[in-house]
Amino acid sequence: MGAVRHVVMWQLVAPEDREATVAHMQEKLGGLVGVVPGLRSLSVNPSLFPGDANWDVVLISEHDSAQALADYQVHPAHVEAASWVSQQVNARAAVDYELG
Repeated sequence: MGAVRHVVMWQLVAPEDREATVAHMQEKLGGLVGVVPGLRSLSVNPSLFPGDANWDVVLISEHDSAQALADYQVHPAHVEAASWVSQQVNARAAVDYELG
């Protein structure tokens, strides 16, 4: 298996604070690039059209392999960032796929 893309979408607990929350997510999660081995890139962006039918925020990251993604999930820096993020959200959806 080759490189893997990891996509996560969140609905925020406090959507009225979306701008500040997304900025903190970008700082905390974006800072993992260069820290977590095998993490090629990572972006966090708000939805252009948030609301009941849409998610508030999306994360897209690319990893060298499925194993690199698995290692990212348990890396202490990611665990710390994810702990903070989990307090900001009330729903999460994710999909991972191989880049072709």
